[in-house]
Amino acid sequence: MEGMRRDDTLWAVACFAGGLVLLAAGAYLHRATPAYLLAVPLLVSCLGVAVRRSSPMAALWLGLVAIVADCFLGPSMGTILVFTDNIYAAVRYGPARLSKWMLGITSVFAVVGGTAAGFVFRDLSLLAVAVVQLGLIGVTPVFTGMIMKQLHDRAESERSRAEQVARLAELDRQAAVDSERARMARELHDMIANHFSAIAIQSTAVLSRKDLTAEAVRNVLESIRENSVQGMAEMRTMIGLLRQDGEETEATRRRVADAEDLADRAREAGLEVRFRVDGDTRDLPASVDLAGYRIVQESLTNALKHGGKIVDLVIGYRPGLLTLTVDNPVNGAGRALPGAGAGLVGMRERVALVGGSIEAGPHNDGWRVRAELPTGEIS
Repeated sequence: MEGMRRDDTLWAVACFAGGLVLLAAGAYLHRATPAYLLAVPLLVSCLGVAVRRSSPMAALWLGLVAIVADCFLGPSMGTILVFTDNIYAAVRYGPARLSKWMLGITSVFAVVGGTAAGFVFRDLSLLAVAVVQLGLIGVTPVFTGMIMKQLHDRAESERSRAEQVARLAELDRQAAVDSERARMARELHDMIANHFSAIAIQSTAVLSRKDLTAEAVRNVLESIRENSVQGMAEMRTMIGLLRQDGEETEATRRRVADAEDLADRAREAGLEVRFRVDGDTRDLPASVDLAGYRIVQESLTNALKHGGKIVDLVIGYRPGLLTLTVDNPVNGAGRALPGAGAGLVGMRERVALVGGSIEAGPHNDGWRVRAELPTGEIS
């Protein structure tokens, strides 16, 4: 059968071997039936043991077939014992509502079966013994399975609760870290602003005063240099503290000129990128270079997640302006890109920082992202 677990299969083999030993020892009701035929229902019930966790309902039905056949042929001690495991497995690993049904059925069967045996043989002591025996065979495995199932469910609930507490603690820790980083960032801004204010005041004084001696100019320049060095040192120290644990600095500056590399990665992921450059490639301010690179990266990522298989990427170099245009079809009937909200917010923030503009939304039969970033050159 499909889905058998190795440990359950080994346990089934052990049960079958133990049942054969009991048959050989004569642990069955001796009738005209050959003893070897009692191995057949034993084998069927052991097959139920083999699928006890992968298919608990099948284990129960196999056990029922086996115990009915065994009662007609024997019955035998081995099959009865294995049948109790079939009942236990159905309650322990089966549907939750099965437990109540099995408890009621086995309880009624024990009482009715024991009473019937007492009346048939006209022996009240046999009635009591039969009820107890049938209860041990049917009710006890049900109770055991129910208890084990409840313990397992409780353990899973406690484990889930512990994980939630750990996640909440991590969120609290992260919030505290973020708050501290924000405070440090403000302090960094204040320190750098003080140093650069001093530099600006001193340099303005040097430029505005024509009567300064060479020594005075030298002293001012030394003070400017000292403020610059201290500002850079404090900025490096604070940035090192602000950097996330395990975060690596980029070895090279991200540039719009590297957009072809992004297009190649997208092609490797299965996206057909038609890349074109309008105008002559030129050096761009660092902030514009990084913003443009990230916009292209985010646009290709969104197209790969939510768009079609073709993307048109156009980078335009104009006097004093860099334009980025990414067009792609959209999968499905909707024309929006679900899940792209955070990426669009990030792109708008980057564009706003460099004083540009961006449009992102449905266009014709697809989606378009178009950004214009001023480069500051004098045309």
